[in-house]
Amino acid sequence: MAEERRVISVIVVNEASVLSRISGLFSGRGYNIDSLTVAPIPESKYSRVTIVTEGSVRVIEQITKQLHKLIPVLKVYEHENLVEKEMALVKFPTSECLADISALCAAYNGKIVNVGEDVIIVNVADEPHRVDNFLKAIKRFHPKEIVRSGVVAMEM
Repeated sequence: MAEERRVISVIVVNEASVLSRISGLFSGRGYNIDSLTVAPIPESKYSRVTIVTEGSVRVIEQITKQLHKLIPVLKVYEHENLVEKEMALVKFPTSECLADISALCAAYNGKIVNVGEDVIIVNVADEPHRVDNFLKAIKRFHPKEIVRSGVVAMEM
């Protein structure tokens, strides 16, 4: 069976050990988490956990069924039609061309967010595949450090 990349959102009670239970479900069954983002839902006692994973249709169905069984889980959504975004911060030495880096950032919904004595830090936020492409394109500028967020997603 073909493996597919899937985005799953889980609405949970915002309390200690919830994330541990979710990650334990995945690790206990040998499933990998490609991306994991957790944030509180404003003005509520809940959080949204966004998980990116890969698996066959059968495996994804099993994951969602198991997630539904966890006690602090209220809802599980397997997204079909969604908007996905991811962010990356990249640090460059100031010896690299600022104008070229700025132009590349602009092409990928990014911008320079800090210029220090020794480093330039840029932020790019876009669809995950475009962040991948940006990170490939910036290699020629010799990045010193790359930090990437997890995926956030919202159903259309």
